[in-house]
Amino acid sequence: MPTPAASTTPDASPDPHIPAPRTPHDPGAGRPGPGRRDPWLLAAALFVGYAIVSVGRYRHLGQKSWDLGIFEQVIRSYAHLQAPIADLKGPGFNILGDHFSPVTVLLAPVYRVFPSSITLLVAQAALFALSAVPVTRAAARLLGRRSGLAIGVAYGLSWGLQQAVDFDFHEICFAVPLIAFSLEALLARRWRAALLWALPLVLVKEDLGLTLTALALVVAWRARQESPRAARWALGVAVFGVVALALTLLVVIPSFNSAGTYDYWNKVDESGGGGPFDGLDTKLRTLAWLLIPTTGLLALRSPILLVALPTIGWRFVSAYPQYWGTDWHYSAVLMPVVTFALVDALVIHRNSTRAWLRSYVQHLPAAAAAASLALTTSLPLADLTEGEIYRKPARVSAIERLLAEVPDGASVEANIAPISRLTSRCRVFWVSNTHGVEPDFIALDNSRKRYRDVESYARTLHPDARYTTKGTAFGVVLLERQTAG
Repeated sequence: MPTPAASTTPDASPDPHIPAPRTPHDPGAGRPGPGRRDPWLLAAALFVGYAIVSVGRYRHLGQKSWDLGIFEQVIRSYAHLQAPIADLKGPGFNILGDHFSPVTVLLAPVYRVFPSSITLLVAQAALFALSAVPVTRAAARLLGRRSGLAIGVAYGLSWGLQQAVDFDFHEICFAVPLIAFSLEALLARRWRAALLWALPLVLVKEDLGLTLTALALVVAWRARQESPRAARWALGVAVFGVVALALTLLVVIPSFNSAGTYDYWNKVDESGGGGPFDGLDTKLRTLAWLLIPTTGLLALRSPILLVALPTIGWRFVSAYPQYWGTDWHYSAVLMPVVTFALVDALVIHRNSTRAWLRSYVQHLPAAAAAASLALTTSLPLADLTEGEIYRKPARVSAIERLLAEVPDGASVEANIAPISRLTSRCRVFWVSNTHGVEPDFIALDNSRKRYRDVESYARTLHPDARYTTKGTAFGVVLLERQTAG
């Protein structure tokens, strides 16, 4: 990596956003081939790690919510050229009335060949890992091979990506590489490519229209002098992002929703009384996690960080506690933003006249990588060092044998644990949400003794039907509906 120096040194650049020429001391100079392979080798290693953690948790029945089941139902519908119905949200519920995520149709061909929840988890691991390619490539181009690889490692091990890998499947796995490739193009001054990579964000999830707007505004600002035409196009894309958001929230989603509305407004306007100030300590702690271990606060010196504001904004204004913290998948889309903001700030300040800042810039990539490695010891990828993640417990095998007694095509009412073993071949409803449908089977995880008498609970769910226990395995109870006579 070129040693930062004052602007009179040979490696200085008249524009801080154009990479300075490499000196003979640059470890990447003269060896472009290996350097070009670094991003892909890192992505391959990350893919293996992400996939092992995600699939390993699946093999341990470690699902945390019904999301994996919902997305499998949707993608299974697409794979069979049907409307995206998610019966877990209610019988016949069209998922486009919940979140606008038509991008998931891209997984339908693969799922048709490999119909399993594991297909979704592996695809998600691949998409997250792919996003490390533009991050590492851009950092290496601008900062040198070693610093680029350090930034790539810091990004790939970032807590936001690890938490998303550890949380079932979610559509934001498509947004992460789109944002990363867009920001790579932005830093390379390829304005049209930056906009084109970002445009599909409106098909990933409704709130990402504002992210598209923020990103387009940054492109317009950066391109305003070099390419006024590109800046005008970027402003048009920014307007499109706002219009897409409004149409999606006010027209598209309500038209598919049985209640004719967007169900998540209440996540913003309802609270325990404190409104946006609810959980303020947790929100501030999340901000610290976003900026300190990932960027050493240097990302604050880059306008690229503005791209994170829409996601941070709706999460922090919301009164829904799950949006506040560092768990689940909500911070994954922020990881490429803060990392590219770091790279941009490193380029801007590498030739600072302040010696302390030049030294900080020189050592920060390695420090960020070291921080991510250290934090990984308490994050999901730490499971890679545990032998248990590579083995399927006997408990899970027994539960799978029990659920295998449910015939293909049957209707099943279930809670979280059994869902992922049934959605690839059965019609699955969420427990107590069948809207009058009497399913063929009820599969409940009662390992925590939530239901004192499962058959009695089944009678409260369906008073006009009779269910008897077909089998049990490690707390999972399978009930079958009895036919008259």
